[in-house]
Amino acid sequence: MTFSQSVKTCFSKYCSFKGRASRSEYWWWIVFTFVVAIIFGIPSGIQSLHESSASGLPVISYVVGALLLLPNLGVLIRRLHDTGRSGWWWLIGFIPFLGSIILIVFCCQASQPFPNQYGVVPE
Repeated sequence: MTFSQSVKTCFSKYCSFKGRASRSEYWWWIVFTFVVAIIFGIPSGIQSLHESSASGLPVISYVVGALLLLPNLGVLIRRLHDTGRSGWWWLIGFIPFLGSIILIVFCCQASQPFPNQYGVVPE
């Protein structure tokens, strides 16, 4: 799956927690959200260093983050499904440091090469 296909798929499955997501779909989406975070985060951070008054820029960063929350969670859960795990494994991410490492390892694992209880093998 290409970068643009991944972004389109994740937005089209905005609140979808069913099915499976391939490694490429997941990691291209992560690249997209990282770039968006940089685009909205750096100007917000620079502005906060130079101005003591509140402005709309940090609010925009929070709104963008909130808008990306559900697609991020959805693609993570679908990725866990693709490795044969329950979507509830995302909760392990709340364990400081170790939880994030475990989720990264899970998301780097290969897809199950056969249909599983969550659906057919993604393209």
